[in-house]
Amino acid sequence: MTLTATTPFQASAAPPFTALGEREGLLDCHCAGPVTDLLKNQGWDVVSDLDGNVHCSSPDQRVYVGFLPEIPAAADGELWHINVKGTDGTTAWHQSFGQDTPAQAVAGFLAVRISSPSRYCACV
Repeated sequence: MTLTATTPFQASAAPPFTALGEREGLLDCHCAGPVTDLLKNQGWDVVSDLDGNVHCSSPDQRVYVGFLPEIPAAADGELWHINVKGTDGTTAWHQSFGQDTPAQAVAGFLAVRISSPSRYCACV
């Protein structure tokens, strides 16, 4: 079987926008605000502790999101912690993001997961 392109690929002479354009904010937001605002609007519990860490729990208590700048793991690059429990209470999956990951990127990751809550994929 041979695959042939119907239209040859031609790279554009210049990108349609500058590399960052008006998106410099994607580089510098390392506070919890974008994530906590998203989660509060979804009905999540959001609590700050005395150390400056922020803990978020989904309404069904199966998803935990932590912004944890004041724990030892943050020094090793793990600032954000996301843990999801299965129906039996065991960890289904987890994800962490480092201190160099902008909060908007973490919020975007969570927004996608919240908007498609089914863990099953059509291809499975």
